[in-house]
Amino acid sequence: MDVGSGFIGDEQVPGDIIVSVRSESHSFDASRINMSHVINSFNFGKKVTPRVISDLKRLRPYIESHDKLASKAYITLEDRVNVTIEHYLQVVKTEVMSSSYQLIEDYDYTVHSSLVNAVTIPVAKFHFEPSPMQILVTEDPKLFTHFIIKVCALIGGIFTVAGILESLLYNTMRVVKKIELGKDF
Repeated sequence: MDVGSGFIGDEQVPGDIIVSVRSESHSFDASRINMSHVINSFNFGKKVTPRVISDLKRLRPYIESHDKLASKAYITLEDRVNVTIEHYLQVVKTEVMSSSYQLIEDYDYTVHSSLVNAVTIPVAKFHFEPSPMQILVTEDPKLFTHFIIKVCALIGGIFTVAGILESLLYNTMRVVKKIELGKDF
């Protein structure tokens, strides 16, 4: 069975999405139901445009993937019967403020999936729980003068360390020469 796409509106409360077979006029043999599935996309919040995704990756380079369930296949083997596939998602709201003061709302999630024996008819279950925490990422551009000040501080630090090393080397050599000549300190 091919399920296209859907949209569910909620108020950021924990919940479940359960995909199952059901019919008032048919009976099902649970041992013959295979809940294997491929997830093309699974997102929370408003649909994000490719331009916004590129902005998110520019501002948050540590993002591995925006949609962690995208193109994932969950297949149960023929020898396993009555298998329910469960996905547990922890959802975190992320707001990104770019330097142009554009607020981008996004939702990241972690996912853990498992196969369990079904008590009745096998299902594909998505359990999601929003996190009470929120991430706020702001872009804080630095001026060119900030770069110049850091370079000057680096150069000053190098000269200071070089001066200390040169002084230690000079005084050590002076002490060694005095010892060679037999003079007292």
